[in-house]
Amino acid sequence: MKLGILYISYDGMLEPLGQSQVLAYLKRLAVGRRIHLISYEKSDDWANISERERISKDIDDAGIVWHPLRYHKRPSALATLWDIACGITVGLWLVLRYKLHIVHARSYVSSVMALTLKQLTGVKYLFDMRGFWADERVDGGLWPRSGRMFRVAKWFERRFLLNADHVVSLTQAAVLEMQRFDYLQGKLPPVTVIPTCADLTRFKPPSLAARTADNFVLGYVGSAGTWYLFDEVAACFSKLLHMLPDARFLIVNRGEHAYIRDRLAAAGVPDSAVELTSATHAEVPIQMARMDAGIFFIKPVFSKQASAPTKLAELLGCGIPCLGNAGVGDMAMVLEGEQVGVALKSFDEASLTEGLVKLLQLAHDPATRARCVEAAQKHFSLDEGVARYAATYQKMASIA
Repeated sequence: MKLGILYISYDGMLEPLGQSQVLAYLKRLAVGRRIHLISYEKSDDWANISERERISKDIDDAGIVWHPLRYHKRPSALATLWDIACGITVGLWLVLRYKLHIVHARSYVSSVMALTLKQLTGVKYLFDMRGFWADERVDGGLWPRSGRMFRVAKWFERRFLLNADHVVSLTQAAVLEMQRFDYLQGKLPPVTVIPTCADLTRFKPPSLAARTADNFVLGYVGSAGTWYLFDEVAACFSKLLHMLPDARFLIVNRGEHAYIRDRLAAAGVPDSAVELTSATHAEVPIQMARMDAGIFFIKPVFSKQASAPTKLAELLGCGIPCLGNAGVGDMAMVLEGEQVGVALKSFDEASLTEGLVKLLQLAHDPATRARCVEAAQKHFSLDEGVARYAATYQKMASIA
C-alpha cells in the first residue's frame, strides 16, 4: 500500500507562495504516494475562475487530491477558530476514510489541526514549522511580548514541539536555538533542516547575450517593508554611486513603489540611476539576468534566526553574488562560507564601504558565477528539498 499523507496549508494554492512553496514540492512527492491536500483559499483568488481551473488541473494531473476550504479573515480570532474547526472535521474524515499515515502541517495554525488529529487517531504528525511564528509577530510589532496572544501561541509551540513525531526547520540556526529551550532538554524530536528552496531549472545563469548594460547593475527583488532594512539599502547604493558614478539600481517590487522612491530620495539617490519595475514570479528570472549583484538587508531579530529568504536561493541560482547581513538564519554561513557574497555585521559607513568593495571584487571575479550556482545547488535545490522530505516521510512511516 502506498504511503498516505494529509498535507495541511493555511496558505492558499491560488497564491504565489502556495504554488512555489507547497505545490512545487507536493507534485514531486506525489509520485508513489497518496497525498491529500487541505488548503485555505481567499475569496478574491477563488473568484478567478480561469486561474482556479488551471491550478485545479495542475494538482489533479499530479495525482494529488485537493480539498480547498474557504479562508475566513474577520473577526480575526473567531474566523481562525472556525477555519481550524473546519480543517479538523475534514481532516478527521480523510484520515479515517483513506487510512492516512502522516499529517504534514505547514506552520502553526495548521499544526493545531494536525496535533488534534494525532490525538484523535494516532496518525503521525510532522511539524513543518517555517520559523518562530509567535516571535515574528512580536518582532514585527504586531503583538506585545507581554500580551495574551503571544503567550497562547508560545504555549501551542511548546505542545507542537513536544508532540511532533518529526520537525522540519528552515535553518540550522533555529535548530541550535531550539536545543537551548528548557522544556526540550532530552526531548527534542528528530529534526530535518530543509531551507526555502528554488526551482533551479528556472533560476539559472542567463546567457552572456542577455546582459546588455555596460555599467554595473545592483539588483533588489521583493518587499522593502516590514522585515527589510531598505533605508540601509538606499544608503548603500548612494555610497556605490560615489564609487561607480554610472552604476544603476534595478528594483523589482510590487505595491511599494511610492515608499521606495521616497526612501531613495531621502538617501540622495537620483531617479536617473534607478529603474523601479514590477514583475510576476515567472518574469523574475528575466529581471535577474540583468543584474551584476544583489542586495537585501533583513532585521537581525530573534525570530529571523529561523528564516531562509527565498530571494537568496533565486539570486544565487542565477549566478549573482549578494550583499546581505548576519543574524538571519544560515545566510551568513552560506554567503561567506561559500564565497558567494558578503554578510555585514553592522551598517555603519565603514562597514557599508568595506562590504561594497568585497561585493565588487566578487562580481568581477569570473569564477564567482559558478560558485553561486554550486552553492544554490548545494543548499537550495528543489530536488534536494524534495529528497529530504521524502526521506523524512520514510523515517516517520518506519516508526512503530
